[in-house]
Amino acid sequence: MSKKTNASKNRPLTGIRVLVGRARHQAGALSGELRKRGADVIEIPFIEIREPRSYRPLDAALKNLGSYDWLILTSVNGVEAMWERLRKLGLLRNASRTLLSENKSRREGHDFSRAVRLSNSTAALAAEGPLQRIAAIGPATKKAIEQRGGKVNVVPKEYIAESVVRSLKNKVNGKRVLLVRAKVARDVIPRELRKAGAHVDVVEAYETIVPQSSRARLRASLKDPEKRPHVVTFTSSSTVRNFLELLGSSPITSTRSAVRGRGRPRHTILDGVQMASIGPVTSSTLREQGLSVDIAAKEFTIPGLVAAIVQTFARRQ
Repeated sequence: MSKKTNASKNRPLTGIRVLVGRARHQAGALSGELRKRGADVIEIPFIEIREPRSYRPLDAALKNLGSYDWLILTSVNGVEAMWERLRKLGLLRNASRTLLSENKSRREGHDFSRAVRLSNSTAALAAEGPLQRIAAIGPATKKAIEQRGGKVNVVPKEYIAESVVRSLKNKVNGKRVLLVRAKVARDVIPRELRKAGAHVDVVEAYETIVPQSSRARLRASLKDPEKRPHVVTFTSSSTVRNFLELLGSSPITSTRSAVRGRGRPRHTILDGVQMASIGPVTSSTLREQGLSVDIAAKEFTIPGLVAAIVQTFARRQ
């Protein structure tokens, strides 16, 4: 009995099948944490990251990076895409030639020096001009920036766009702000920061598409009693919309009807499957699309999402 109790505490998700729909190259973090807790993880990507159709706006911004007072990055994908583009543009140089010492950076008043060291310490970003500060939407984005040598000055209390605005609105009047993000994204940050007096440039670093190869696998998984997930995880609004597109759902008829759960045809294939959301924006999209939010993370991060799933099933046990 004691051994069973300890096993239940250490691996509370034993016997629970969890569908992870993150992009293929990013699924590992969430899947790994779930497996540690005993879950049977099914990885079927709902989202695929690809290059933007044109790099011209991003290239122009990166070549003049030093003219901005603030750089805002809202995802790990954005960080990776931005640094890869800097490398291809030749804006990454040998660290020994371009890195400024931390003390010199402090004397000159730079929080983001002209040289941003990469994680492997072999190259650095040489940005001319006064780029002062970086804001990251959450801890994962912050970590990705710091791994490349950047100093993050602002991480909001809540990892959503509205909280980014609250953190920056009193700091950006008359300042130039560069927002690097996906092609399709909410306009909360640029709209509200412009109202606060900032000059905001928004550039696309990548876009997300529906991976058509996932369609048959997703449907097969939901129809097979032995593979059917108990929980489906959603880590962004895009994953919600793409999930439904992969199922072959038609768009909602109206926000009002969707909130009441009548916005799209009811999916009996989803009966009994719980929807787990990483945060309030994703939860709002689930509800708008006529789906329930059965599990919601209190901290809007991957660890927060895992904790919410564990808590849900621990209570039932």
